Order: sequence, then structure tokens, then C-alpha cells
Amino acid sequence: MAEYLLVRPVRLSLDTVAARSGLHPELIRRFVALSLVDGTADANGRLWFTPSAVATLARIQRLRAGLSLNYAAIGLVLDLLDRIDVLEAQVRSHRRWT
Repeated sequence: MAEYLLVRPVRLSLDTVAARSGLHPELIRRFVALSLVDGTADANGRLWFTPSAVATLARIQRLRAGLSLNYAAIGLVLDLLDRIDVLEAQVRSHRRWT
């Protein structure tokens, strides 16, 4: 018989993500509205994030500061970088099997 452990997923509050990223909470709310970072609202309207949101926010900051991209362009670049990550993982997986 298999045992299953129920583990609550780790989630960070808006204030925690703001403190860890060094960004104002309202800017993070704007990024959520623009779909640049994933956040989920609970029944009370509070935003919650996965720990990876902090890295995503750092990536957004680097793209904005380093390349002076607007938020629409940042969304496109983030999407392309995610696709590259998936393709690279597929190549690595394929190489292991051949």
C-alpha cells in the first residue's frame, strides 16, 4: 500500500516577494496585471507567489535596466527565454537517450 503525504505548496506573500526582490508591492501588482509574473489571489484578494517569482522579477529588472525594454517587450523576451529553456532541456534529454 502506498502512502501519500500531503504537502502544502510553498507560497510567498506579496510583502515577502517585494522585500526579497527590492521592488515596491504596487510595481509587482502591475507586473501581475501585465502577466509578466504569476501571482494568484486568495479569497480575500491577497496575492501569493511561488518562490521562483523572485528570480523572475530579477530577470525583469535586468531586462528593463540593461536593455531599456518596455514591459510588452519584456513579456516577449521572457516567453522566448522560457521556450529556449524547454528546447535546451529537450536536447539534453535526447542526447542522453542516443
